[in-house]
Amino acid sequence: MIEILPSILAADFARLGGHITEAERGGLSMLHLDVMDGHFAPNFSIGIPVVECVRKATRLALDVHLMIEDADRYAPLFIEAGADCVSVHQEACPHLDRTLRMIQSEGARAGAVLNPATPLSTLAHVLPFVDFVLLMSVNPGFGGQKLIPYVLDKVRALREWREREGLRFAIEMDGGVTLDNVGVVAEAGVDWIVAGSSVFGAPDAGAAVASLREAAQQAVAGRA
Repeated sequence: MIEILPSILAADFARLGGHITEAERGGLSMLHLDVMDGHFAPNFSIGIPVVECVRKATRLALDVHLMIEDADRYAPLFIEAGADCVSVHQEACPHLDRTLRMIQSEGARAGAVLNPATPLSTLAHVLPFVDFVLLMSVNPGFGGQKLIPYVLDKVRALREWREREGLRFAIEMDGGVTLDNVGVVAEAGVDWIVAGSSVFGAPDAGAAVASLREAAQQAVAGRA
């Protein structure tokens, strides 16, 4: 089943609770929260206090994407703050196997993230136990970027890998998703589609979520 994950990075933080409630009307099960440290990703974003506040504002599952250098130190703190899923970058984690297993041992689902130009082969040994894989379709740091087309080829290759090996991880994609391209994204094989500006930049976030999901589901139905 296709999931649309609104990214609160694109929300108006002066009315964050209201924005989340509005998006929920579109029918959601998850929210996406981007954490950037100004080192690994060239920007700063939210921290633990914001995750705690969002946790109080919604019962939705919180998908926390750590674009930071010291994930081993901070992942448990974000889980304690309310994260249900935590994803970490292969490029930032020298001991990726240990980091992912630690996240799972703390009670959260663990995801491995690849930047656009990082090859899928770097995840070969963690795919059998990882809960999800997040493929970045823009370079980390800023919202509102355009989707990098070759990442769709990575999605297709990852989907084929999953099917060939009989694995069960979800495929997530983040960056540049709009109503115009969400069908292609879903058809390629993405299960969890992150959308920021396309949701919180719309006049009605709930209606935007519903429209994105409908377009994605129609594309998947066509593929079948």
